[in-house]
Amino acid sequence: MWESGFEIVHERGRWRSSHGCLIFQTMKRVLVIGPGGAGKSTFARRLAERTGLPLIHLDRLYWRRGWQPTPEEEWRAKVQEIARGETWIMDGNYGGTLDLRLEACDTIVFLDVSRIVCLWRVLRRQSWHLGRVRPELAPGCPERIRWEFLTWIWTYPSRRRGRILQRLAALDGRKQVVILGTMHGIEDFMSRAGSSPPTQVVSDTSVC
Repeated sequence: MWESGFEIVHERGRWRSSHGCLIFQTMKRVLVIGPGGAGKSTFARRLAERTGLPLIHLDRLYWRRGWQPTPEEEWRAKVQEIARGETWIMDGNYGGTLDLRLEACDTIVFLDVSRIVCLWRVLRRQSWHLGRVRPELAPGCPERIRWEFLTWIWTYPSRRRGRILQRLAALDGRKQVVILGTMHGIEDFMSRAGSSPPTQVVSDTSVC
């Protein structure tokens, strides 16, 4: 069980509850990760609007027309290049390049959303956009339904979530890490994003 509100903030080398602690530094390079259907693209877009930081959707860069993936070596080089930018908000998982992005960013937002919610959102999204290209995808990549993707979402908590949390904990205070698991926490974070000076966070929501 993780604690509440903005969930856990990794600050100065220790995991702390967000109750009353400062979680906003000056954010210049923000990485948004989480399971499929967690709302990464929407969160990143809204955060870009709030902060004025450039927005990068990794899905749009990785997939080519007809859902053809970028070759592995080329993709890693591309991510390395864009991560050198002075400012950005970047959403997407792509475990093969996560090390590059974790090293380059100053803030990581992990949307730790329930798999039930994620599945519902994905099915709703696919029904709305089936056969059409979503704005965050490359031209020639219409929305599609894949059993493999639904399975990936369902097994995310048991197969991937733990490893992600370990990697975030291993950053040992070098980065600002925020874990959001509820709509209340997400909206609270968003309402404070871009505020200056940093905002003190108080929240009473809880997530298991």
